[in-house]
Amino acid sequence: MSDSNATDFTNPSTFILLGIPGLEAAHVWISIPFCAIYALAILGNFTILLIVKIEPSLHGPMYYFLCMLAVTDLALSTSTVPKMLSIFWFNSREIDFSACLTQLYFIHCFSAMESGILVAMALDRYVAICDPLRHSTILTNAAVAKLGLAVVLRSSILVLPNPFLARRCPYHRTNIIPHTYCEHISMVKLACADIRVNNYYGFSLIFLITGVDVFLIALSYTQILRAIFSLPTKDAWLKTFWTCSSHVFATLAFYIPGLFFILTHRFAQNVPLHFHVLSANMHILVSPMLNPIIYGLKTKQIRNRLLWLFPHKGP
Repeated sequence: MSDSNATDFTNPSTFILLGIPGLEAAHVWISIPFCAIYALAILGNFTILLIVKIEPSLHGPMYYFLCMLAVTDLALSTSTVPKMLSIFWFNSREIDFSACLTQLYFIHCFSAMESGILVAMALDRYVAICDPLRHSTILTNAAVAKLGLAVVLRSSILVLPNPFLARRCPYHRTNIIPHTYCEHISMVKLACADIRVNNYYGFSLIFLITGVDVFLIALSYTQILRAIFSLPTKDAWLKTFWTCSSHVFATLAFYIPGLFFILTHRFAQNVPLHFHVLSANMHILVSPMLNPIIYGLKTKQIRNRLLWLFPHKGP
């Protein structure tokens, strides 16, 4: 790549994704676990969708939310991993400016959707444990559809300014993004202009989406724990908590890598760049891979149906 490509332009028609800066020589080796994780995510989430579709007993609010989560995980991982692997395998680093903005939007939008779906699933667990007799009347199919629509609209609308804020910035200095995908802050840091508006809006999204959602999930589980501890026996405590365990693990699998990435990216300025990029990729990849495993192992109905499918694969 010549120096002129990085300096002799006003606004670029394409950006260059470096991949993982400092680890370019190891890209092929890094691609192996990334590809394996992506394959597991695709297989696992499609399996969840198939099992819920073919098993009538799973046609309920919890499993509808689980299907929404599976679709979101598929979309989130697919919006990043194919381009990432093309960088690792074929050195295909160029990405059109408009495609970069589109990828930026979808990554942040689907991340916000996943957060919202986890809140909806926490609400489902709250109603199921704290008000079980009214669960079927509160979380009807219509209510589940409205919650799903609210999650989609909230994420789509709140994230929509991001690509427009990034587009308005002039990129005179360089078009090289030291990342495997077009992430908002990594992109606007290249701008030759004041990006305080971008930073302020990015922080506001953290509070409006992640902050609010974590608070609502914590509030739901505070009430759930109070209900559990009011049960008469320890066996009843464990049985009730076990019904929530899959959602607890899925929530932790999503928020812990995400918060780690946000904190290191915003505040740990001395951390090597390749560490930032690897943590960002783990945030995108880990949750879509783990969710089907968590729900497959922890949810009896899904586990039994999955085991039932195996004998039917023979001739």
